[in-house]
Amino acid sequence: MPATFERGPLEGLIIVRPSIFRDERGFFVESYKKSEYQNAGIKHEFVQDNHSFSVKGVIRGLHFQRPPFEQGKLVRVLTGRVLDVAVDIRSDSSTFGNYFSIELEETAGTMLYLPPGFAHGFLALTDDVHLMYKCTAEYNHEAEQGIVWNDPEIGVQWPVADPIVSQKDRLLPRLSDSAVLME
Repeated sequence: MPATFERGPLEGLIIVRPSIFRDERGFFVESYKKSEYQNAGIKHEFVQDNHSFSVKGVIRGLHFQRPPFEQGKLVRVLTGRVLDVAVDIRSDSSTFGNYFSIELEETAGTMLYLPPGFAHGFLALTDDVHLMYKCTAEYNHEAEQGIVWNDPEIGVQWPVADPIVSQKDRLLPRLSDSAVLME
């Protein structure tokens, strides 16, 4: 059950559009098949799945883990709609500090693959958002880091006036103040 894999505008990002088979009973989708993903250039093994629930207006991120615990992520929305954001934090990349955003929603089933070296965040555009993502490395508390969601150096265009952001995420540093980035 083939999916299509489209290269994103920042090196390493891949937009995944799985085939969805619908009929009067509902639908069926093969959301991950190792051989297909490897053939599309996604060679990392996924070792952890995370599930996040958010209400409309919540921004989570921009999160990443420092080396050697950096994570690649395959992000999908099970319920609702989000603006998903990937920021290139690879210091040797020609697109360092640039971001890409894409709306992900339950009906289309589109997913975004972010390789290690990207910070990740999202805005819940609807109530009752269930977002899942597969990770290429296990969570490591000591390696946890992030960039403040509204960093003017990055300039993410969040379509919300007064988002709900955790105290922890409000206190994250700017990209230029981040002590450890990806190399």
